[in-house]
Amino acid sequence: MQTLSVMQQLVVMVLPLVFAVTVHEAAHGWAADKLGDDTARSLGRITLNPIPHIDLVGTLLLPFSLYALSMIFGGAGFLFGYAKPLPVNVNRLHRPKRDMALVALAGPGANLLMALIWAGLFALGQALVHSMPMAAQFLLYTAAFGVLINAVLLVINLLPLLPLDGGRVVTSILPLNLSREYAKLEPWGLMILLVLLFSGILMPLIWPIIHGMQRALLGL
Repeated sequence: MQTLSVMQQLVVMVLPLVFAVTVHEAAHGWAADKLGDDTARSLGRITLNPIPHIDLVGTLLLPFSLYALSMIFGGAGFLFGYAKPLPVNVNRLHRPKRDMALVALAGPGANLLMALIWAGLFALGQALVHSMPMAAQFLLYTAAFGVLINAVLLVINLLPLLPLDGGRVVTSILPLNLSREYAKLEPWGLMILLVLLFSGILMPLIWPIIHGMQRALLGL
């Protein structure tokens, strides 16, 4: 495949990125609804339409700012984003501690499903290379990025750090007294994550997992 211009790269990134973060949140809402909390349904958030989930900063400005910075400083940077957080009323869940963990895991589960779907579209692109080369090239690039961004979000969201999904699972597993102490870290969670990412500490630990998932799904 030929090297893409910056504008072409942005075009193939938009759809996978927006759906990766918005379907992730919709999955949380769907799981919460099935487990007794209809807050997401009442807010119209159990939908594949990305518009209700889009956060101006997290879904649009943050990822594309990170991408622009990576281009300015010459190389492969880190791309990350998030959708509008979905409120969950824990008290409405049938079994709050267990169900909150299941709601949290639904988001990464959606990213895994989307990565599999993009991998299928990548295979379709390979099949169309000779008969429809232009369409195939667009599909291959878009699907490859779709697998990558969903692998990134899957792995990062499973980190045991609040407010990430992995942190929610840890909170659900810990005894009540330890859970309350652990929850006090939540206001600092995003800052801690960004420090770990930009300091270069985290990526060497998680990149082999992300890259291995990408290679396995794309058959590279």
